[in-house]
Amino acid sequence: MTVPRTQADAQDSRSLHERIAADLRAEIMAGDLAPGENLPSTARLKERFEASSATIQKAMQLLKDERLVIGRSGLAVIVREHRQRTSRPAGLATRPVPAPRRPLVNSRRSEGQSRFLEVRETVPPADISAAMNIQNGTAALLRRHVLEVDGEPVELVKSYYPLELARGTAIMERRGLKGGTPALLAELGHPPRLSIDRVSARVPTQEQYDALRLPTSLPVLRTLRVVYSDHERPVEVTELVKAGHLSETEYEFTPA
Repeated sequence: MTVPRTQADAQDSRSLHERIAADLRAEIMAGDLAPGENLPSTARLKERFEASSATIQKAMQLLKDERLVIGRSGLAVIVREHRQRTSRPAGLATRPVPAPRRPLVNSRRSEGQSRFLEVRETVPPADISAAMNIQNGTAALLRRHVLEVDGEPVELVKSYYPLELARGTAIMERRGLKGGTPALLAELGHPPRLSIDRVSARVPTQEQYDALRLPTSLPVLRTLRVVYSDHERPVEVTELVKAGHLSETEYEFTPA
């Protein structure tokens, strides 16, 4: 028997300052509060949310910790130029990206680079093993790195490869690969034929929290990408994790 939820059950159980920060965060990410714009004054926020000055300040501190606003006590709080990033599914990655249909939140040109953390043999988690079509407990090669933009970590990347494919190749080396792994896989006789992404929101692990320097326990956006070669053989399985409040995924399709 299913017990219906009462009105009390459906209420937001977060503290008031967390709820205030959530509403303001949504307005910042939507562009209603644009980079360089002042947030409403404490007096206006107190009236809007029926909250005390102390509660408003706690909400402001959350947004400052998330690097969405900047300001000092007694001065206006300003929306920072933030880095909300849009990713596209693997199948669309090589297609031309059309001109943006709306103003970009962050139009400043940024420089990105990968910082390699490790390359080693390890037993993957169960979902990775299943995607690789190998038995639990079977080792694979792990390449782990952090993508940084302007010195800030934006994505934790963990790519796994079958050992029989990786051994004796540049995939085993702790460095970037010219043309990326797709080019190398093709040279090895395993050209990528199909990529499938599964995207989900997760609570960050300790590893993800530390690697991405997350300010709070906001969710992360996790993409599990499986790359198949000929005969539907999985040749690369990658877990990509980004800060959820700064990331979105864009899909493009033509209605049937």
